[in-house]
Amino acid sequence: MGKCPECGQWHSFVEEIQATKQGKDPRRSLSSTQPTPVPIDSIEFEQEDRILVGIKEFDRVLGGGLVPGTLVLIGGDPGIGKSTVMLQALHGLAKKGLKVLYVSGEESIRQLRIRSQRLSAISSKLLVVSEIDVESILTMAEAAQPEVMVIDSIQTMFNPDLTSAPGSVTQVRESAVRLMIMAKKTGIPIFLVGHVTKDGAIAGPRLLEHMVDTVLYFEGDRNHVFRILRTVKNRFGSTNEIGVFEMNENGLSEVSNPSALFLSERPESAPGSIVTASMEGTRPILVELQALASSTSFGTPRRTILGIDHNRVALLAAVMEKKLGMHLMGHDIFINVAGGVKIDEPAVDLGIVAAVASSFLDRPVQTDTMVFGEVGLTGEVRAISHVETRVAEGKKMGFNRCLVPQSNLKRMGKTKGIKLVGVKTVEQAVEELF
Repeated sequence: MGKCPECGQWHSFVEEIQATKQGKDPRRSLSSTQPTPVPIDSIEFEQEDRILVGIKEFDRVLGGGLVPGTLVLIGGDPGIGKSTVMLQALHGLAKKGLKVLYVSGEESIRQLRIRSQRLSAISSKLLVVSEIDVESILTMAEAAQPEVMVIDSIQTMFNPDLTSAPGSVTQVRESAVRLMIMAKKTGIPIFLVGHVTKDGAIAGPRLLEHMVDTVLYFEGDRNHVFRILRTVKNRFGSTNEIGVFEMNENGLSEVSNPSALFLSERPESAPGSIVTASMEGTRPILVELQALASSTSFGTPRRTILGIDHNRVALLAAVMEKKLGMHLMGHDIFINVAGGVKIDEPAVDLGIVAAVASSFLDRPVQTDTMVFGEVGLTGEVRAISHVETRVAEGKKMGFNRCLVPQSNLKRMGKTKGIKLVGVKTVEQAVEELF
């Protein structure tokens, strides 16, 4: 059928084969004998050491290393650097003496050799193979006994028991189930690489998010050198952790101090430039918010936002118009987060207000000042979390003054080396800044 009569999508119907009672389910061959329920307190448990990849930013997003038997999904746009970071991670494990297996369904072994030469990722412990048959891969893994395995990519995997083409929903789901059972049975950590379409549609990694233990997504523009590896789901660690990488001719190199990187090209005494602190998991990152408010001759002003929720900016613009008396309805507003970072927490609301007000008034904020706080609809500045961590990061980066919510300031101790200014409303914040 070409078009689905329910949702209206084209070419979304796939063929699935129903297993008969007499037929043999291929997934049963991977499992052991019939399991029986046992009391949870009777299970013997030994603290297992995590496997460290050797790339600190990569270990951070995994929650401190690889847990044996885990299934990790790495998604991202084509060409963003997924295969590169996988090859570098396996090389780091191979240097520690671990036997690792890289299964590629997209490249030949000669092409893998050329890429590994460019990345300086060559080791006798790093095994590579070009194969798309899941049955052959499982047999190969059972014979080679690797300690870590990478499947690049899951969309190219093919199960001969199914008649649908590689990349279809049935093939991707069935291949992932077979690999998941093998990972849980043998304790081999497996990475699944998957391409994301524009809307994360059929056969994309979003189909597998509920099946895997950890979901990592690569973010960033291919035209920029920075790449953000973000944790979306992690059963063995915290979520919303990020790792920052820089793309160069030798592959991806980790960035240990992202705040210094994102603020390295910040202009001095420029109206519309504000530094705020965003929490990414357990790590504070200082980012520069750039705003431009320019008058418009059209009836509907433009709101072009990059890196921040545009609905949040529209809400804050309405608060500024009502509480600060700034006629923003006659101005186009452009906001950008320098460095290509995406921020989705309300703690940067006050930074957005300060950046827009600075551009609107054409008055710069002192370069040694940073602001953060949540802004409510009545113009109040509300408390946020991890204030001490954000202030400590700002102090380390050389900032001397920080605007914080007044309610947070009451619960904080004395901080040396940086002046803390508590504000209750956006009017008070604008008066302190300008």
